[in-house]
Amino acid sequence: MALWMEKGSDPTTESEIADLQAIVALKESAALEFKEKGNEYVRQGKKHYSDAIDCYTRAINQNALSDSETSILYANRSHVNLLLGNYRRALTDAEEAIKLCTTNVKAHYRAAKSSLLLNLLDEAKLFCDSGLEQDPDNKELKKLAREIDSQKQKQEEQEAQVSKVLAEAKDLSSAIESRGLKIGKPMFQELTGLRKPVLDKNGILHWPVLLLYAEVMSSDFIEDFYETDTFAAHLDIMFSEDSPPLSWDKENNYTREAIELYYEASSGVFLSKTKLLRYLLEGTAGANVESIGNEEKDVDGSISEYSAGKGSSKWVKVNEKRKLHDILKEPNFIIPGIPVFYVVSKTSSSYKDFRAGKWAPPS
Repeated sequence: MALWMEKGSDPTTESEIADLQAIVALKESAALEFKEKGNEYVRQGKKHYSDAIDCYTRAINQNALSDSETSILYANRSHVNLLLGNYRRALTDAEEAIKLCTTNVKAHYRAAKSSLLLNLLDEAKLFCDSGLEQDPDNKELKKLAREIDSQKQKQEEQEAQVSKVLAEAKDLSSAIESRGLKIGKPMFQELTGLRKPVLDKNGILHWPVLLLYAEVMSSDFIEDFYETDTFAAHLDIMFSEDSPPLSWDKENNYTREAIELYYEASSGVFLSKTKLLRYLLEGTAGANVESIGNEEKDVDGSISEYSAGKGSSKWVKVNEKRKLHDILKEPNFIIPGIPVFYVVSKTSSSYKDFRAGKWAPPS
């Protein structure tokens, strides 16, 4: 009988031919039966989708149907995978269906839909266009084509926005580097949020500056401190006679004549070029950009421990007549994300402790 023929040999007798024809007919019948069972399982709902996939797979494995009929099986399995959220498998099945029968419009639709859900927009458009070539009036394909075009437009707009903020961040990073400024790990973001410096069209840096009152750890914020501004210009306004007193300053210690400004002389690590760029991109459309440079070879910088001499503190008094830029580029100044300065009063009871280095910011 044909069942016992050696592999690769052709049937020669009428009996062998009849046996093979019977086997083919049985396999074809089984494939069609699995197909119908699969269709029925799909109609029964989500609980039976896995059964439907199993039936379509068994039908395909019979290798008994024509290319066009097998294409339908792959397209059907693609449909169920789409319903289950298995978009990559759905795309693979749809592509196989198209290979077997290029006129299978449903296969083109499902390939386009899967690609769209995988955010493969160029591929989605190609599948949609090829499907419409087969059936120009297909409403589902036309609707899907509009969805793809809309998504492509959004993606292009987003990419343009990412390119814009990335270019701005690189310009800002270059401006910081060219000035010899050192940016460290951001601190006090619970007070400052994600504020960053801004580089204007004239190449001037505008810094958000945090002022901390060391005695009570209250804060003030200067939103737009030009790097070319002096500290005195801002303090004269903040502590003018017309300005309301600080609500917690019951003894009126914090007057224009009494206050002094300090920064903390830093030692330790400042951000590498790539980490600086990552920091500048936080909270922007470019925050999730995958690659912005040679991050593996990019290392953080550091400065050695600062010492102002025996018995001296780590607090450095700011000359109010100096410009912000001149203070920020001091060798011992690591900017903690944005500049932070401490305001103390010469008439306060805590002044001596602060000057002696006995005070530290709460951790």
